[in-house]
Amino acid sequence: MRWNTTATIEQLTEFICTIVQKTLKKKGVVIGMSGGIDSSVVAALCCRALGSQHVTGLALPEKDSSPESRELAASLAQKLGLDFIVEDLTNGLEGMGAYRRRDDAVKRVIPEYEPGCSFKIVLQSNPLVNQSYHVFYCHVIDKQGNVHEKRLPLQEYLQIVAASNMKQRMRMSMLYYHAEARNYAVAGTANRNEYDLGFFVKYGDGGADFMPICHILKSRIFQLAEELQIPQEIINRTPSTDTYPAHVSQEEFFFRLPFATLDAIWEAAGDGLTAAEIARQLNLHPEQVERVILDICQKHRNTLYLRTEPVRIQVEQIKKTW
Repeated sequence: MRWNTTATIEQLTEFICTIVQKTLKKKGVVIGMSGGIDSSVVAALCCRALGSQHVTGLALPEKDSSPESRELAASLAQKLGLDFIVEDLTNGLEGMGAYRRRDDAVKRVIPEYEPGCSFKIVLQSNPLVNQSYHVFYCHVIDKQGNVHEKRLPLQEYLQIVAASNMKQRMRMSMLYYHAEARNYAVAGTANRNEYDLGFFVKYGDGGADFMPICHILKSRIFQLAEELQIPQEIINRTPSTDTYPAHVSQEEFFFRLPFATLDAIWEAAGDGLTAAEIARQLNLHPEQVERVILDICQKHRNTLYLRTEPVRIQVEQIKKTW
């Protein structure tokens, strides 16, 4: 299917206007602005659809956030002419014990770790290289500059992720505070790679009133950004989780291969091409393509619960137990 960037922007603009004003019956939109390409594209689309006077952008930093995130978000907000607010979440996260719970788990794995040390967690598998096994490792740089790396046991991995996910859930709470105070809707910023493969936090960055780009692959988001004249420093910025003290890209943490390659394989497979045909197009081996397709299918299947709405018991089901 031919991709028309200009037509897509027109369709998305109309969609946002209809959803916000007619379906949700809200006066405007609140959006979390991270300085990344996805939130920047959504902010620009919302301003086109509703007018910048009806869009409020929030920067939601905490002590582990990169200063660049806030700076780029503020610069874009000024360019778009929207209302921009900064809400630092550090104190709230400390009150919830997010950092303490996370640090306790890291220290059990790497005793040399102390609060304040730089660390990140990364996914070791790469389907272009070998069979994909989703094993996470913790990388720590201690205060003497020494590097420590160990495989994360399941319990510690789960605790680190659960504590870190408090950040996304607190951000969403703040977004809804500002939305409700203005009678605005909250715009989600997940793209298709994130939404379909489960790279989001349920009731965190996955919680929103509408999600205008969750059907668009990441490589297409870059094309939209160019058309929307998003600043090049945002377009060229490496997509990051911006969650851990050390910088970790989305590719390192979850996707494990470049978006251009992932999206090309994904799109071609969706068009019905065989692994051999895709491999010839991309100068890859068919086994590499098969492993990438398997990885896509596994991630989609394993994260189905994230995309599942609360399961509600029907009256008919209850009557059967009476």
